[in-house]
Amino acid sequence: MVKKEVEQLINNLIQIEHVSSTLYLAMSAYMDRKNYTGMAKWLRIQSEEERRHMLTLIDYLAGKDGVVKLDAVPAQPSDFGTPLETFQKVLDHERYVTNAYRQAYDYIRPIDPQTAVIVQDFLREQIDEEAQSLTIVERLRLAGNNTSALLLLDQELGQRKGGAAAGPAPAPAG
Repeated sequence: MVKKEVEQLINNLIQIEHVSSTLYLAMSAYMDRKNYTGMAKWLRIQSEEERRHMLTLIDYLAGKDGVVKLDAVPAQPSDFGTPLETFQKVLDHERYVTNAYRQAYDYIRPIDPQTAVIVQDFLREQIDEEAQSLTIVERLRLAGNNTSALLLLDQELGQRKGGAAAGPAPAPAG
């Protein structure tokens, strides 16, 4: 049986990933509506990746005989501003997620080293999540209001491939 504080911590991380998935899906719909189809695709894949993270955490907690609690997800905005403003929100959110995993790791490490390894895997992945987001923000800043540059960047982001390779491997049950 999993300790209550571990169960609560994993449920908090599940909620963060659930909100992240919904946020990026809302951003994807917004960018699609603005005809930035490549950015929309990138954000849709990001949403799917966050959902896989959530499912990995759910499977881990359930495999330890923990109780999974899925709370309501707040409504997301339908307008995120310019592409730069949208991806700045992505970067800010990824930094928030990194901080949440860092705090979770610091808390859980002395209590449950096995769970700490799982949390550390997600924390390690956040390095790449933040770096990708920062690169996109910096490139959007360089593009400024240049329509050609924005469309080129949109096309480039549309080349992103989705798939099971993104994110830590699913945790074994037990």
